[in-house]
Amino acid sequence: MLRITVGNNVKRDNVIVDSTATLRQVLEDAGIDYTQGVMHLDGAALQPGDLDKTFADFGITERAFLLNVVKATNA
Repeated sequence: MLRITVGNNVKRDNVIVDSTATLRQVLEDAGIDYTQGVMHLDGAALQPGDLDKTFADFGITERAFLLNVVKATNA
């Protein structure tokens, strides 16, 4: 089991998931909109298709941060 901090700019939660869970499953279960902003896993930007990979595919064995970061410019 893995401890994943999942969230966005304003909301972050810790969840316990199996290493065979996909990133998309964890985001959807947590109610995180991943369609806007840039998705990051442990600080590295994810590429197209990465959301359907498992944590095991990325070599995550204990804990990780899965965050959607929306950058906005000042008016």
